[in-house]
Amino acid sequence: MRQSSINRILILLKTEGPQLASALGDALGISSEAARQQLTKMAEEGLVEPVTSAASGRGRPKQLWHLTAAGNGQFPDDHADLTATLLSTMVSQLGQGAVDAVISARETDMLRRYRSEIDVAADLPSRVAGLAAIRTQEGYMADHWQEEDGSLMLVENHCPICSAACACSGFCRSELETFRVVLGAQVEREEHILLGARRCAYRIRTVA
Repeated sequence: MRQSSINRILILLKTEGPQLASALGDALGISSEAARQQLTKMAEEGLVEPVTSAASGRGRPKQLWHLTAAGNGQFPDDHADLTATLLSTMVSQLGQGAVDAVISARETDMLRRYRSEIDVAADLPSRVAGLAAIRTQEGYMADHWQEEDGSLMLVENHCPICSAACACSGFCRSELETFRVVLGAQVEREEHILLGARRCAYRIRTVA
C-alpha cells in the first residue's frame, strides 16, 4: 500500500464508501481545496473517479469520489492471478471435486482457528467483535456494530481472496457457513462484493 495522504484517502474510500472532497479534507485535517487537488492527482493515476449525486431540494448536485478498479487493486488480493489460474487448472484437470476438497479443508482449518480465538461462552456481541478482529488481521478490514433492532452487523470492506472467490463461489458459501457455526447464530449476507457491492455485509441475529 502507498503511504501518506494517498494511502489515507484510499483507506477512507475503501472503508467509508464514496465521499465528498470536503469530507475527506475534514478527515485528513486539510482544506477542501487541498483534498480536491489530491483527488485530481489520484484521478490522473486512475485510482479514483468522481460521480455526480443528485442534490436534495434545490441545491447543486454533489460530486462524490469513489475508488476505481485500479484503486481497489491497491489493496492486497493474495496471489490473485496465480490463485485463479490454479483453481481453473484444478477444475479442468482434476474436476470440481478437487476444488471442493480444498474449500472443505480451508473451512475446517478456519473453524479450528476461530474457535481457538473466540470465547464461545461470551455473549453474541462479544463473539462478533472477536470474529471481526480476526478477520481484520486476515486482511478483510472488518467492522461491526449493533443496529437499533438488536441485530448485529459484520462488515468486511475488503476481500483478500477476491480472485479465488470470483473463480469459485464455493469460498463465499464456505465462509458464510463458518460464521454461522462459529457464532452459533443466524447469519445472512446482505451485501456481496461479487455481486457488485463495495463490501460484504452480514446481519447477525440470535437463533430463535
